[in-house]
Amino acid sequence: MQPYELSLAAAADAIRARRLSPVELVDSVLDRIEKVEPHLGAYVTVTAEQARRAASEAEHEAAHGRYRGPLHGIPMGLKDLIDVGGMATTASSRVRADHRATADSTVAARLNAAGAVLLGKTHTHEFAFGLTTPQTRNAWDRGRVAGGSSGGSAVAVASGTATFALGTDTGGSIRVPAALNGVVGLKPTYGLVPRHGVTSLSWSLDHVGPITRTVEDAALVLTALAGHDPRDPASLSVPATDYRPGAGTDLTGLRIGLPRTYYFDNVDPRVETAVRHAIGQLETLGARLVEVDIPMTRYIQATQWGLMVPEAGAYHENSLRTVPELYQEDVRILLEASELMSAGDYVRAQRARTLMRAEWTRLLDQVDVIAAPSVPIPAVGADEATVSWPDGTVEGVSDAYVRLSAPANITGVPALTVPVGHDSVGMPIGMQLLGRPLGEPTLLRVGHAYEQTQPARELATVA
Repeated sequence: MQPYELSLAAAADAIRARRLSPVELVDSVLDRIEKVEPHLGAYVTVTAEQARRAASEAEHEAAHGRYRGPLHGIPMGLKDLIDVGGMATTASSRVRADHRATADSTVAARLNAAGAVLLGKTHTHEFAFGLTTPQTRNAWDRGRVAGGSSGGSAVAVASGTATFALGTDTGGSIRVPAALNGVVGLKPTYGLVPRHGVTSLSWSLDHVGPITRTVEDAALVLTALAGHDPRDPASLSVPATDYRPGAGTDLTGLRIGLPRTYYFDNVDPRVETAVRHAIGQLETLGARLVEVDIPMTRYIQATQWGLMVPEAGAYHENSLRTVPELYQEDVRILLEASELMSAGDYVRAQRARTLMRAEWTRLLDQVDVIAAPSVPIPAVGADEATVSWPDGTVEGVSDAYVRLSAPANITGVPALTVPVGHDSVGMPIGMQLLGRPLGEPTLLRVGHAYEQTQPARELATVA
C-alpha cells in the first residue's frame, strides 16, 4: 500500500510510531495529484512547495518530540470558500478572481494548529450554489457528476489526492458529493463548527465539516474543528469533546428510526436495496428498528429554497448588479430569482422552519438515530439535467440531490453519510444517519460500528 492510500487514522498511527514521515506521506499524495488531477479537476490550485515546507517542519517537530496530535503532518484540501491568509479564495468564480484572504478562517487556523498540511484549494460549484460541481469529474467515472457543491473535496479524498478535506453544506453539499464518490461526509450540528472566514451561501443554513475515508477519520477532524468562536454569531459554546468512537460494534438498545415517509419515496431501487441492507446490518448489531413518519414533508423543499435563495441574493446583491456577466448562467439565474421573492415568502419560510424544528425534536425523542438514503440516485451523467421516476415525475438533478439532505440543514441536526456499496455499474451508494442536535457522538458510533462489519474500502480507480 502506498502512503496516499492510507486513511487519516492509519497515517497518524504510522507517523506517531515513526514508521512514516510527514514528508513521505505528503510527497506520495503530491505524486498522486500529479498523476490523476489532470483527469479529475478536483483542485483550483495546488500549493505543492508550501505543502513540502510544512511537511518538513512537521517532520522536524515530530523528531524532537513535538507531536501535535493525530492531524500532525496529514495532508488536506480546503474547499475554495475557506480563507487561508495570503491565498486566493475564489469560490470557483470569476467574480472573486482577484480576492485574496488577509487572515485564516477559524477552521483553517485550527487545522494548522493541529499540524495538518495544506495541499491546496478544492473546487466548489460556483459560490456553493449548486449540486454538481461541473469543473470536477466523479472519481469513479469521469463521465458522471462529482456532486456538489463540495465536489472537489470529495473527489480529492476518494481519489487519494488528499487524506481528508473540508467542505461546506447548505443543502447537502458535503453529504451529496461524499455519497456520490464513496467517502464519508459529516454535516455537524448548526453552530458546532465556526464559519468565520468562510464565504457564505445562506448564513442560516451553512455548515462546515469534514470529508474523509472513514468515520473514525471524520471524528478526528471534527475534534480539531469544533468549539466556540465569538466571531461567528451562530457559534455554539460547548465543551471540548473527543469525538473518536470506540472500537466496539454493539448497538444493543439503540433505536434506529426507519422512515415510512419521504426518504424512500422516488428512490432508485438500487439505492433502496443497498440502504435497507445496511440498516439490516445495524439491526444485527443489536439496534432496534422503529418505524417513523417524517413531519411536514410537503414543506421541506419549499422551506429550503425559501430560506436559501433570499439569503444568497442578499449576500450577492452588489456584485449581481455590477458584474452579473461574471457569474455562471445557472448561478446567476438563481440569484436573479431572489429578487422575485417577497419579504412575506422569506418570513413564511422562517416560520415553517421553526415549526419543522419543533416537530423534528419530537421525532428524535422517539429514536436515537434516523437511517435513510443519502441521495435518491447514484451519480448521473454529466450531461443529464433531469431524473425520471416510474410514477411519471420528472425532477431536476439538483432538486433530486437536495431532496433528502435538506431536512438536516433546515433543522440544524447533524447528519453523516457512510458508503454502503455500489450499484451494478460500480457507482457508490451512501446511507445517511441523522441525529439530535449535538448528537455527533452517537452518529459516529453507529457509522463506525457499521463500517467495522464491512471490508476495507479501496480508493476510486481513476482511468
